[in-house]
Amino acid sequence: MSLSTIKAPATLALLGGGQLGRFFVHAASELGYKVIVLDPDPDAPAGQIAASHIVANYDDPKALAQLAQQCTAATTEFENVPAAVLEQLALTMPVAPAATAVSIAQDRVREKNFLRSNGFNTAPFIAVEKTDDLNHATDELFPALLKTARFGYDGKGQVQVTSIDEAKTAQREFGTPCVLEKMLPLELEVSVVLARSATGECSCFPLAENSHHNGVLDITVVPARTSPELQQQAENMAKELASKLSYVGVLTIEFFISDGQLLINEIAPRPHNSGHYTLDGCVTSQYEQQLRALCGLPLGAASLHSSAVMVNLLGDQWFDDSSEESREPDWPLLHQIPNLKLHLYGKRSPRRGRKMGHFTVIDQDGTAAFATAMAARKAIGIQD
Repeated sequence: MSLSTIKAPATLALLGGGQLGRFFVHAASELGYKVIVLDPDPDAPAGQIAASHIVANYDDPKALAQLAQQCTAATTEFENVPAAVLEQLALTMPVAPAATAVSIAQDRVREKNFLRSNGFNTAPFIAVEKTDDLNHATDELFPALLKTARFGYDGKGQVQVTSIDEAKTAQREFGTPCVLEKMLPLELEVSVVLARSATGECSCFPLAENSHHNGVLDITVVPARTSPELQQQAENMAKELASKLSYVGVLTIEFFISDGQLLINEIAPRPHNSGHYTLDGCVTSQYEQQLRALCGLPLGAASLHSSAVMVNLLGDQWFDDSSEESREPDWPLLHQIPNLKLHLYGKRSPRRGRKMGHFTVIDQDGTAAFATAMAARKAIGIQD
């Protein structure tokens, strides 16, 4: 079904109940909408604050029938909701993003082939549907990363390999289709979060500079410390990609910068960890933009009113090295910093490596924001 203006107090369906969904529920409620969350986890963070939480699998017939009866439109919090579920919901209500775009983003083979066929620059790669496909790999492709086609995130589902034999061994262990991608020397990793409406209106948030630790996003600096020309080039590529996908909603494009060239690493059909800074640094957050695009409202201003540095808080901060018993971090150390905004996700139990929250430091001076964020990070024991 096509999108039209959906007015509050309509009820919206959200597939996925993690922290991204939690922020969407907040944004929706502030504008007068209600949200029903579908997520199999009874402790899902978004479900805790939604109008209703259906605890069921995403393809559960009764749950989908309930959403179809009670909701006016639907969106998703992450890309691994089965595309067929989005297609089914689209028979009775507007759905954004559409199943076609999500099905591309949730499969690395489809995603890489889509990017290449539409002329977007990527790192050299080959699709590996079966082990014998690796016989087509050349020596120039190594060292490389072998990545599973589906369900890989935060460094999971990938391994570094230096030869065809190593790649074959890894692919047999994964037991699934993969992508073999050349490892390139990277100058920087950046991302663009944008919102696009059903009418084609498109608004980009400022380019974000990202650094990772063990495959998980660690720090985001905005605006990215790179040239205005490269920032504009990234925005133009992101808008072109969204247009090629006929995208509606919030879309994130992650880029590598290698040898001065922008390469698309991957796309995420949703708000993104690297866009958390928009909550405190921008006129409109990425979550409000998701709501606006879904409901056919005019997009909000995506401009930055302060420089921002976002720091992820992982479950490791709840544990001492000598003990596996968790304890609450010393949040008063962060509360003392007047331009620091702390966001905790309401997850029931911390685990090492699990995203439990983040904080963002905002300042008119980007250098000062970065220095304050790094000092705060150190104060609560985050190790470099």
